[in-house]
Amino acid sequence: MIVLAVLFAVMGAASNAVGTAFQRKAAATVSRGGGLRLLLSLVRRPAWAIGIAGVAGAALFQAVALINGPMALVQPLFVLELPFALLIAAPLLHRRLPGAGWRAVAAVVAGLALVLFSADPSGTRNQAAMERWVPVLALCLGAMAAAVALAVPARSGLFRAAALASGAAIGNALTAALMKSATDRLADDGLPAFLTTWQTYGFALVGVGAVLLLENALQAGPLVASQPALTIGDATVSLCLGVALFGEVIRTGWWLLPELAGALLILWGVLRLTRVVPKLADFAR
Repeated sequence: MIVLAVLFAVMGAASNAVGTAFQRKAAATVSRGGGLRLLLSLVRRPAWAIGIAGVAGAALFQAVALINGPMALVQPLFVLELPFALLIAAPLLHRRLPGAGWRAVAAVVAGLALVLFSADPSGTRNQAAMERWVPVLALCLGAMAAAVALAVPARSGLFRAAALASGAAIGNALTAALMKSATDRLADDGLPAFLTTWQTYGFALVGVGAVLLLENALQAGPLVASQPALTIGDATVSLCLGVALFGEVIRTGWWLLPELAGALLILWGVLRLTRVVPKLADFAR
């Protein structure tokens, strides 16, 4: 089960990266504009269709991964989306990845491996009692609202981007938790149960909210402000939600030291990726 969870999570990260890269490739081939005209131009391009398929595939892979493994394992693996997007998009957009970029990719992968090995997350529950959901929903939705409240009056683009990306990260983690519960209903009881459980509509609504926050974060400031908050925030909040909702377990004690070291390595790699790669913001969003 754990092997399947890891496999599908990595496939989900890679599929989302393919979607991002090919959608950016398609967007780069159309003239400026927006609305329906832009959409009609995009749908005629094979690259855009591949991109949409990649995003849809990522959602499916994520759902299967969450059914088969703990959130504290599955969600951090989606950190790999950023290096995957870079490795796919660089040749796709006819750009060469510099040596510093390769070192940053290696740092992200090594840091993630260190975190997951040290934490050794485990857990078998896919459902949580309502008394667990209520405080989690209140805290997460409240934190997302607070991120917006802090970002709106801020004059600094860096602060606005970081605040909104943090809200998006919380939304992504909450969406994953709701998806885990909803897809378990689908697997165990079929489509009628999936369509009648509140978590199905919850992950759809929260997911849309997270996307809107991310888009605003990317417009508010540079990627160097939003991407670390999104990457580290999603993994951290997902780990906390896995423990709080589904009783998942991670190693503590002295294991916290290598876990922290791995997280810092991931953060360093993400920061380097957003700084050293030419026009990374054009295809890693």
